[in-house]
Amino acid sequence: MVVSIANTERATWRDYFWLTKPRVISLLLFTTLAAMFIAAGGWPGLGLFLVVFVGGYMAAGSANVFNMVIDRDIDGRMKRTAQRPTVTHKISSRDATLFATVLMLLSFVLLWWGANLTTALLAMAGLGWYVLVYTLYMKRRFWSNIVIGGAAGAFPPLVGWAAVTGELSLFAWYLFLIIFFWTPVHFWALSLMIKDDYAAVGVPMLPVVRGERETAYQIGLYAILTTVITLVPVLMGELRWVYLLAALLLNGWLLLYSWRLYQTLERNWTLTLYKYSMLYLALLFVAMAIDRALWM
Repeated sequence: MVVSIANTERATWRDYFWLTKPRVISLLLFTTLAAMFIAAGGWPGLGLFLVVFVGGYMAAGSANVFNMVIDRDIDGRMKRTAQRPTVTHKISSRDATLFATVLMLLSFVLLWWGANLTTALLAMAGLGWYVLVYTLYMKRRFWSNIVIGGAAGAFPPLVGWAAVTGELSLFAWYLFLIIFFWTPVHFWALSLMIKDDYAAVGVPMLPVVRGERETAYQIGLYAILTTVITLVPVLMGELRWVYLLAALLLNGWLLLYSWRLYQTLERNWTLTLYKYSMLYLALLFVAMAIDRALWM
């Protein structure tokens, strides 16, 4: 029988900060803020920028803390997550849940007050989707968990867009779709590298239940879908030649790395694709913001 011994070391503000997974949040928050520039066609204003920055961080951080509380049983059996504060009991589940709840409420109030109700509701929708749909329902049941559940990561640009405009246009939903189709490419590359951890705790990630070859095939398929979706806004007239050139170049490398992974299934190509996928998304949104600023 395994006896869990509480950690008597006192938690600091740094422990609570890392509990929010700031590294994971960074790219999500970047797409939120970039969407503000895209919607405004330039600088959205310092006050609104700071409100969305802080409110968006708190919403995403709250979702991550709830995730850690729910998954603490399997986190303790995976090398990558074994030292999380909720696993070591440096922060109790009760305190972590209270912290997540406070962050959620503060985020909603701040975004409603500083931006608008639509923005606040969209942030809560992304939070709820991640916690309820992905973490509680899909993660431990279906290999497609990251496809549907991962849609939570596509809400940030909607939050940024709504903060500036107060509504959601068709173009805003294309920003959502870009991240929706990009997410499997990014996350399945990561899951290939840590599939043994997932297998050990019975989480049915795609490489565990379908194998590495099928995962590489699915990554390639979603890379193609991502490429197609990223070019649609140009056809709609929402973006022009600066973005088009950047998108063609960025998608070319995405497809190349995905193809090389499918050919070799080597870890170095998996890691290369995983790292590039983050740079890809960031540069794609930067290209959109620059393009819109040049002609709006």
